[in-house]
Amino acid sequence: MMGSYASEVKKELTGLSVHPEHAKAELSAFLRMNGVLNLNQHHLSLNIVTENPAIARRIFSLIKIAYGIEPALIVSKKMKLKKNYQYLVRLQNNVKFVLHDLDIIDESFGVLTGIPSKIQQSEQLAMSYLRGAFLAAGSINNPETSRYHLEIYSLYQLHNDDLMNLMNKYFYLNAKQTKRRSGYIVYLKEAEKIGDFLHIIGAVNAMLAFEDLRIMRDMRNSVNRLVNCDTANMKKTASAAAKQVEEIKLIDKKIGLDKLPEKLAILAKFRLQNPELTLKEVADKVPDGPISKSGINHRFQKIKKIAQNLGEKHE
Repeated sequence: MMGSYASEVKKELTGLSVHPEHAKAELSAFLRMNGVLNLNQHHLSLNIVTENPAIARRIFSLIKIAYGIEPALIVSKKMKLKKNYQYLVRLQNNVKFVLHDLDIIDESFGVLTGIPSKIQQSEQLAMSYLRGAFLAAGSINNPETSRYHLEIYSLYQLHNDDLMNLMNKYFYLNAKQTKRRSGYIVYLKEAEKIGDFLHIIGAVNAMLAFEDLRIMRDMRNSVNRLVNCDTANMKKTASAAAKQVEEIKLIDKKIGLDKLPEKLAILAKFRLQNPELTLKEVADKVPDGPISKSGINHRFQKIKKIAQNLGEKHE
C-alpha cells in the first residue's frame, strides 16, 4: 500500500514536461545520486539502473532535452526475481562534458558531492533539483495507513546538508536530517509540509489526493476524540448522579426526605425520579426552578453534607 502511493507520486512526476534548463537541474540530481561511472577499455560510460520503467524513460528524455543526445536504453530481467525487469540507461558519448556541465565533476575529474551553487541560488532550478532528488532516492508513506513521513536518501553528508538547506531556504519546509547506516536522510514529518513539498516538485494530483486523505484522517481523529470525550463526560455525569441518588436514599432511610429544608426536599425527590438527567437538565427542570447550574450544584453539596453527617452518626 505504501509503495503504491509512492509509485503513484513518482509516476505523476515522470509525466511532467520540462524546460531544458530545468531538465539539467533535475538530471543533475539524478546523476549525482544514482549515476555510476564505468571505465571500460579506456571508454567512459555513465549508467543509471532502475526497476521503474517510467523513471528510465524520464532519464532518457531528460538527457535528450538537455543535450540532444539519445542514450542507450537496455532492458534486462533480474535472475533472482523472475517478474522484475531492470532498466539501464547508458550514456556513452560526451560523458565528461555532461558531468562537467552539471557540476558533478571538476576539471581534474574530482567528484563534487554538494548541490551546485547556481541551483542553490535559483528557486525554479531548486524545484527541479528536488524533483530529481525525490525521483532518484525519495520515499513517502501512504498517508492513509501510517504516520506522515517523506524522506530523501543521500550517500554524502554535504549533499544531505545542501538538500535540507534547499528545502528550508526557499520553501520553509522545516526539513530535518539524520544519519543512516550507509548514508544520510533529509525528512519531513508534518503533513502540511509534505503536501507543500509535493506541490513544489510538481506532483499536484498526488498533493490533492494527499490533502484529501489527510483531511479525512484528521476528521476521523477529531470525531474519535469527541466521541471519547463525550463518553468520558457521560460516565462522569452518570457516576455523579449515582452518588447523589445514593446520598438521597441514605437521608430518606435515616430521617426521611420531608425532614430536609423545602428546597432540598424538592430537589432530592426530583433527582430520585430522574437519575439519568445531567446537572444542567436538573437545574432547568426541577419543580421550583429553573435555577442556575451552580445554584443546583450548591444544593446537592448541602445534601451531600447532610448525608455524610448522618453516615458518620450511625457508624
